[in-house]
Amino acid sequence: MITIVNYGCGNIKAIENVYHKLSVTTRVATSAADLVNSEKLILPGVGAFDFAMQKLIDSGMKEYLCELVLEKKIPVLGICVGVQLMAHSSEEGVLPGLGWIDAAVVKFKPEQYSIPLPLPHMGWNDVHPTTSNPLFQGVESDARFYFLHSYYLKCNNPAQIIAESVYGEKFTCAVNNGNIYGVQFHPEKSHHYGVKLLENFAKSI
Repeated sequence: MITIVNYGCGNIKAIENVYHKLSVTTRVATSAADLVNSEKLILPGVGAFDFAMQKLIDSGMKEYLCELVLEKKIPVLGICVGVQLMAHSSEEGVLPGLGWIDAAVVKFKPEQYSIPLPLPHMGWNDVHPTTSNPLFQGVESDARFYFLHSYYLKCNNPAQIIAESVYGEKFTCAVNNGNIYGVQFHPEKSHHYGVKLLENFAKSI
Protein backbone atom coordinates (compact mmCIF):
# COMPACT_ATOMS: atom_id res chain seq x y z
CA MET A 1 0.00 0.00 0.00
CA ILE A 2 1.17 3.52 -0.82
CA THR A 3 0.49 6.33 1.63
CA ILE A 4 0.02 9.75 0.01
CA VAL A 5 0.90 12.55 2.43
CA ASN A 6 -1.84 15.19 2.34
CA TYR A 7 -0.61 18.22 4.26
CA GLY A 8 -2.71 20.63 2.20
CA CYS A 9 -0.23 21.22 -0.63
CA GLY A 10 -0.50 18.57 -3.31
CA ASN A 11 -2.35 17.07 -6.24
CA ILE A 12 -3.64 14.14 -4.20
CA LYS A 13 -6.60 13.06 -6.33
CA ALA A 14 -4.62 12.83 -9.57
CA ILE A 15 -2.07 10.52 -7.93
CA GLU A 16 -4.86 8.40 -6.45
CA ASN A 17 -6.49 8.11 -9.87
CA VAL A 18 -3.29 6.83 -11.52
CA TYR A 19 -2.83 4.16 -8.89
CA HIS A 20 -6.49 3.19 -9.02
CA LYS A 21 -6.09 2.47 -12.74
CA LEU A 22 -2.97 0.42 -11.93
CA SER A 23 -4.89 -1.53 -9.25
CA VAL A 24 -2.42 -0.31 -6.61
CA THR A 25 -3.95 0.32 -3.19
CA THR A 26 -3.42 3.78 -1.72
CA ARG A 27 -4.45 5.67 1.37
CA VAL A 28 -4.24 9.35 2.26
CA ALA A 29 -2.56 10.54 5.46
CA THR A 30 -3.60 13.83 7.05
CA SER A 31 -2.05 13.18 10.49
CA ALA A 32 0.88 11.34 12.03
CA ALA A 33 -1.48 8.57 13.14
CA ASP A 34 -2.40 7.94 9.50
CA LEU A 35 1.27 7.26 8.69
CA VAL A 36 1.54 4.25 10.99
CA ASN A 37 2.42 1.03 9.14
CA SER A 38 3.22 2.87 5.90
CA GLU A 39 4.98 0.70 3.34
CA LYS A 40 5.76 3.45 0.82
CA LEU A 41 5.19 7.21 0.89
CA ILE A 42 4.49 9.91 -1.67
CA LEU A 43 5.18 13.52 -0.70
CA PRO A 44 3.54 15.81 -3.27
CA GLY A 45 3.67 19.59 -3.25
CA VAL A 46 2.64 22.74 -5.07
CA GLY A 47 3.18 26.42 -4.36
CA ALA A 48 5.98 28.26 -2.56
CA PHE A 49 8.64 26.47 -0.50
CA ASP A 50 8.02 28.18 2.86
CA PHE A 51 4.25 27.87 2.52
CA ALA A 52 4.52 24.14 1.82
CA MET A 53 7.04 23.52 4.60
CA GLN A 54 4.93 25.40 7.12
CA LYS A 55 1.87 23.41 6.08
CA LEU A 56 3.83 20.19 6.59
CA ILE A 57 4.96 21.35 10.04
CA ASP A 58 1.44 22.42 10.97
CA SER A 59 0.08 19.02 9.90
CA GLY A 60 2.03 17.36 12.70
CA MET A 61 3.49 14.81 10.28
CA LYS A 62 7.00 16.21 9.72
CA GLU A 63 8.81 14.52 12.63
CA TYR A 64 7.22 11.12 12.10
CA LEU A 65 7.92 11.32 8.37
CA CYS A 66 11.59 11.88 9.16
CA GLU A 67 11.55 8.86 11.45
CA LEU A 68 9.93 6.66 8.81
CA VAL A 69 12.25 7.79 6.04
CA LEU A 70 15.58 8.19 7.85
CA GLU A 71 15.35 5.51 10.52
CA LYS A 72 12.93 2.90 9.19
CA LYS A 73 14.07 3.45 5.58
CA ILE A 74 10.54 3.52 4.14
CA PRO A 75 10.73 4.34 0.39
CA VAL A 76 9.46 7.85 -0.38
CA LEU A 77 8.83 9.73 -3.62
CA GLY A 78 8.75 13.53 -3.59
CA ILE A 79 6.93 15.30 -6.41
CA CYS A 80 7.51 18.93 -7.53
CA VAL A 81 7.67 21.06 -4.36
CA GLY A 82 7.64 17.76 -2.49
CA VAL A 83 11.15 17.01 -3.76
CA GLN A 84 12.26 20.59 -3.06
CA LEU A 85 11.25 20.13 0.58
CA MET A 86 13.75 17.26 0.73
CA ALA A 87 16.67 19.67 0.21
CA HIS A 88 18.52 21.59 2.93
CA SER A 89 17.22 25.02 1.95
CA SER A 90 15.61 27.10 -0.80
CA GLU A 91 16.29 30.51 -2.32
CA GLU A 92 12.51 30.89 -2.34
CA GLY A 93 12.23 31.00 1.45
CA VAL A 94 13.93 31.05 4.84
CA LEU A 95 12.67 27.85 6.49
CA PRO A 96 15.05 24.87 6.56
CA GLY A 97 14.21 21.89 4.39
CA LEU A 98 14.06 18.28 5.47
CA GLY A 99 17.68 17.66 4.47
CA TRP A 100 17.02 14.21 3.01
CA ILE A 101 18.83 15.14 -0.23
CA ASP A 102 22.20 16.92 -0.22
CA ALA A 103 21.01 19.89 -2.24
CA ALA A 104 19.79 23.47 -2.17
CA VAL A 105 16.83 24.77 -4.16
CA VAL A 106 17.80 27.57 -6.55
CA LYS A 107 15.93 29.74 -9.04
CA PHE A 108 16.31 29.67 -12.81
CA LYS A 109 18.15 32.77 -14.07
CA PRO A 110 16.55 33.47 -17.47
CA GLU A 111 18.26 36.86 -17.74
CA GLN A 112 21.56 34.99 -18.12
CA TYR A 113 20.40 32.71 -20.94
CA SER A 114 21.27 33.37 -24.57
CA ILE A 115 17.56 33.18 -25.43
CA PRO A 116 15.12 34.82 -22.98
CA LEU A 117 12.79 32.27 -21.41
CA PRO A 118 9.67 32.85 -19.32
CA LEU A 119 9.17 31.72 -15.75
CA PRO A 120 7.75 29.47 -14.59
CA HIS A 121 9.11 26.65 -16.72
CA MET A 122 5.75 25.24 -17.74
CA GLY A 123 4.85 22.44 -20.10
CA TRP A 124 6.38 19.31 -21.57
CA ASN A 125 10.12 18.74 -21.61
CA ASP A 126 12.55 15.91 -22.29
CA VAL A 127 13.91 14.02 -19.29
CA HIS A 128 17.28 12.31 -19.64
CA PRO A 129 18.22 9.63 -17.08
CA THR A 130 21.90 9.95 -16.15
CA THR A 131 22.23 6.48 -14.65
CA SER A 132 20.34 3.21 -14.47
CA ASN A 133 17.67 3.46 -11.79
CA PRO A 134 14.54 1.40 -11.06
CA LEU A 135 12.42 4.57 -11.07
CA PHE A 136 12.99 4.89 -14.84
CA GLN A 137 12.93 1.18 -15.65
CA GLY A 138 11.07 0.67 -18.93
CA VAL A 139 10.57 4.41 -19.49
CA GLU A 140 11.35 5.30 -23.10
CA SER A 141 14.61 7.15 -23.78
CA ASP A 142 12.68 9.99 -25.44
CA ALA A 143 10.22 10.35 -22.54
CA ARG A 144 8.71 13.77 -21.91
CA PHE A 145 7.21 14.89 -18.63
CA TYR A 146 5.10 17.84 -17.53
CA PHE A 147 6.83 20.61 -15.56
CA LEU A 148 5.56 23.66 -13.68
CA HIS A 149 8.26 25.37 -11.58
CA SER A 150 10.67 28.28 -11.27
CA TYR A 151 13.08 26.59 -8.84
CA TYR A 152 15.03 23.34 -8.98
CA LEU A 153 17.45 21.24 -6.93
CA LYS A 154 21.14 22.03 -7.18
CA CYS A 155 22.76 18.87 -5.83
CA ASN A 156 26.02 18.93 -3.90
CA ASN A 157 26.44 15.19 -4.48
CA PRO A 158 26.33 14.27 -8.20
CA ALA A 159 25.77 10.62 -7.25
CA GLN A 160 22.26 11.55 -6.09
CA ILE A 161 21.28 12.86 -9.56
CA ILE A 162 19.42 10.28 -11.67
CA ALA A 163 17.92 12.47 -14.42
CA GLU A 164 18.36 15.90 -15.96
CA SER A 165 16.45 18.21 -18.24
CA VAL A 166 17.27 21.48 -20.01
CA TYR A 167 15.58 24.86 -19.69
CA GLY A 168 18.08 27.55 -20.57
CA GLU A 169 20.56 25.44 -18.64
CA LYS A 170 20.88 21.80 -17.68
CA PHE A 171 19.15 21.13 -14.37
CA THR A 172 18.48 18.21 -12.08
CA CYS A 173 14.95 16.86 -12.41
CA ALA A 174 15.17 13.53 -10.54
CA VAL A 175 17.18 12.39 -7.53
CA ASN A 176 17.76 9.28 -5.45
CA ASN A 177 19.46 8.83 -2.09
CA GLY A 178 18.95 5.29 -0.83
CA ASN A 179 15.24 4.88 -0.11
CA ILE A 180 14.58 8.53 -1.00
CA TYR A 181 13.42 9.44 -4.51
CA GLY A 182 12.22 12.71 -5.97
CA VAL A 183 11.15 14.25 -9.27
CA GLN A 184 10.71 17.91 -10.17
CA PHE A 185 8.11 17.17 -12.84
CA HIS A 186 4.54 15.95 -12.34
CA PRO A 187 4.27 12.24 -13.23
CA GLU A 188 0.55 12.30 -12.42
CA LYS A 189 0.11 14.78 -15.31
CA SER A 190 2.53 13.13 -17.72
CA HIS A 191 0.33 10.53 -19.44
CA HIS A 192 1.83 7.08 -20.02
CA TYR A 193 5.38 8.18 -19.16
CA GLY A 194 4.27 9.32 -15.73
CA VAL A 195 2.06 6.28 -15.23
CA LYS A 196 5.05 4.03 -15.87
CA LEU A 197 7.21 5.95 -13.41
CA LEU A 198 4.56 5.79 -10.67
CA GLU A 199 4.11 2.09 -11.41
CA ASN A 200 7.86 1.59 -11.02
CA PHE A 201 7.80 3.27 -7.63
CA ALA A 202 4.94 1.03 -6.54
CA LYS A 203 6.24 -2.26 -7.89
CA SER A 204 10.01 -2.07 -8.50
CA ILE A 205 11.30 -0.14 -5.47
